[in-house]
Amino acid sequence: MKRIALIIATIGSTLSYAQDVHFSQFFTQPMSQNPALVGVNFDFAVNLNYKDQWRQIGSPYKTFGASVDSKLNKKQSDNGYFAAGINFFSDKAGDSQMGTAQGNFSLAYHIRNAQHQTIGLGLMAGFAQRSIDYTYLTWGNQYDGTNYNPNLSSGENYGADSFTHADFAAGVVWSYNNKLGRINVTDNHDLKFNAGFSVYHLSRPKYSYLGTDQRLYMRYVLHGSGIISIKESRYAWVPGFMAYYQGKAKELLIGTLFRIKLQQDSKYTGYKQSAAISIGGYLRARDAFTPMILMEFHQFALGVSYDVNVSGLKPATNTRGGLEISLRFTNRNPFMDGDIKPVSRIN
Repeated sequence: MKRIALIIATIGSTLSYAQDVHFSQFFTQPMSQNPALVGVNFDFAVNLNYKDQWRQIGSPYKTFGASVDSKLNKKQSDNGYFAAGINFFSDKAGDSQMGTAQGNFSLAYHIRNAQHQTIGLGLMAGFAQRSIDYTYLTWGNQYDGTNYNPNLSSGENYGADSFTHADFAAGVVWSYNNKLGRINVTDNHDLKFNAGFSVYHLSRPKYSYLGTDQRLYMRYVLHGSGIISIKESRYAWVPGFMAYYQGKAKELLIGTLFRIKLQQDSKYTGYKQSAAISIGGYLRARDAFTPMILMEFHQFALGVSYDVNVSGLKPATNTRGGLEISLRFTNRNPFMDGDIKPVSRIN
């Protein structure tokens, strides 16, 4: 039953309508949500993600992601700013190691349209390779009546073991940040929001090992997140959601974290460094519940989450979905000239 469930999952999510890779901690890979998100949450950020899932029903699916994004303006501007980023992900699935490796470059411009608010437009261009290793597949024709014999012909007509394609995306995002600009707001009064819409695979590249005209569906993403501090306290809510539609694949993640600020940056000496811990979870509709914890210390953050499977695969997986780990490093804008007041890295 476990093997049958794995085959169904593989065909349904990979071959039939080519569902994109995704992370439960989606907010840690902003360019996988929207190319316009570069430069929105931090001046400069590096993110690393690793996910290991479905280990209970065969060879685990392993996904790795990395991204770097930064604001680019050398001087502060009242009109807006440019930002850019690069990201890379690699995904391996099942015994055949069916996988995707892709790198992208994103460029965005964010217009200051009102006090503490910006509207940004982002574009992405990338290059991807799809691959599969047929030598790890076994077929009924290779059983000699008693045992499996790899020397017997499978009788299958394999296609290519890899192919490449270009990829493009675009998006728009609105952002509100009451610390944006040259205002002085105490740290326990944070109020930040962003919401956006993006479209991936604009060119609908060919997506077949057999050389057919099967094409990758465009992916439409609607997303939002925020930080809502509870005044005169150390606490804040960090809600978020992401919804996407891609061919027959639909996904909705919604949830929140509850953040406790353990220590605040020293505003004078710089010796005291900020720290916070966030605990909560997200629900992926009809698929999984994901409890998670995010620990932040000054410029660094470590996130850990686990998908508890609640879908039709639950009997095969024993509710065990996947472990995901994220690492983040943030810094002030390396391209900015002049003296800038240091800000807390807990955002």
